[in-house]
Amino acid sequence: MEDKIRVLVPQEDVEKRIREMAEEISRDYKGETLHLVCILRGSIFFTCELAKYLTVPVTIDFMSVSSYGDGMESSGSIKIIKDLDDSIQNKNVLVIEDIIDSGRTLSHLLSLLKVREPKSLKLCTLLDKPDRRVVPVDVDYTGMEIPDLFVVGYGLDYAQKYRNLPYIGVVEQ
Repeated sequence: MEDKIRVLVPQEDVEKRIREMAEEISRDYKGETLHLVCILRGSIFFTCELAKYLTVPVTIDFMSVSSYGDGMESSGSIKIIKDLDDSIQNKNVLVIEDIIDSGRTLSHLLSLLKVREPKSLKLCTLLDKPDRRVVPVDVDYTGMEIPDLFVVGYGLDYAQKYRNLPYIGVVEQ
């Protein structure tokens, strides 16, 4: 049976907000190099789109951190599947996530990265669900806050499906 997907945020609105975020980040890091840490797999679309509009020099690395599996609820367990290839010591690091939900994954990840002595460490997310927060997380750059809905598209998935949708949609059951 096909899942029914309702558009929550149209493609044009997502892309406009990403451009605005890139302008803000570029202002904040003017004269500096920024090291993007893309959290795989979900944030790859967002990271690529954001990077296109940044006007400061960037380097990119990737991490894969799992807390969901194939369901719609956080498993509560966090597993680093792929660690960074390069050192972040003395670098301006911007962790890029697709969505922040409970905060468990990002809280754990940021603690792990802080001990690696970056020059600065900030967090950027395309989507934020503050109503779902279980662990406090300071988000420096937020694309948009959304209600407590299960969303897909623009890198977000449901059992590895729908990442390629060019908008943010809601899986309706």
